[in-house]
Amino acid sequence: MAQALKTALGSGLLSFPVTHFDGEGAFAADSYQSHVEWLAGYDAPVLFAAGGTGEFFSLTPAEIPTIVRAAIEAAGDTTIVSGCGYGTEIAVEIARSVEKVGAKGILLLPHYLIDAPQEGLYRHVKAVCQATDMGVMVYNRDNAVLTADTLARLCDECPNLIGFKDGTGDIGLVRQITAKMGDRLTYLGGMPTAELFAEAYLGAGFTTYSSAVFNFVPGLAVEFYTALRANDRATCERILNEFFYPFMAIRNRQKGYAVSAIKAGVRLQGFNAGKVRPPITDLNPEEERMLDALIEPHRRKKAA
Repeated sequence: MAQALKTALGSGLLSFPVTHFDGEGAFAADSYQSHVEWLAGYDAPVLFAAGGTGEFFSLTPAEIPTIVRAAIEAAGDTTIVSGCGYGTEIAVEIARSVEKVGAKGILLLPHYLIDAPQEGLYRHVKAVCQATDMGVMVYNRDNAVLTADTLARLCDECPNLIGFKDGTGDIGLVRQITAKMGDRLTYLGGMPTAELFAEAYLGAGFTTYSSAVFNFVPGLAVEFYTALRANDRATCERILNEFFYPFMAIRNRQKGYAVSAIKAGVRLQGFNAGKVRPPITDLNPEEERMLDALIEPHRRKKAA
């Protein structure tokens, strides 16, 4: 199962559906499933339910398998991977719970709050890997940055560790990792608004990346990915200038907007995704109007 997921991860563009909430802030399964079904109609072989863009950080452990199950029901043949994280015991609990509902793998997000030495990170990742038969991807970011040597130790001892996602932007480190580990892992770009960094990561040996904007402009996201893989620099630069750099300007207006702007985009495409949960905040009306104008050429065609 883990090797099949590794192959799927490396076969195309990836994305992380936002988690939909109703007016009371509870998970809105019907709207969420409608959105996932729409996304599954595009060329993304793997979708990550309850991931970072899916507000994993604001979900309770009990909510996560419910969300993952809903995604699996709506996604058809598209593979569903779950977010996972917090402290080691909670992460193990989440991994086991999503495996029971049919997830094909987990993305292990940074642990909660504190910094940790490499030996502690090694033990944390190893414990989660050994708690499941699913494929595991680690997310190098913030307070959970594995060195190449630590990652090599984990790969030696954990056959189901199949993926490495980077959110540090440290090209020197990621190039050292791809050089050391070769094709032992699938490599995923994971910087916020990954398209802005996609060319650099491709040059560093990364296989693919996760597109947050795929949530609301999937056709454009696929067009950019296709141009990138074809080395069509002119098309990449046109899309960067017409869409991604203006989107970055909106995203950078407040902390947390890397998630909030994506959820706003989903709402503007006609899905009842609801508001974000605290501690992040939603875009203000002016910012939503700016985003709406940016989306206009890529408006979703609704069923008659």
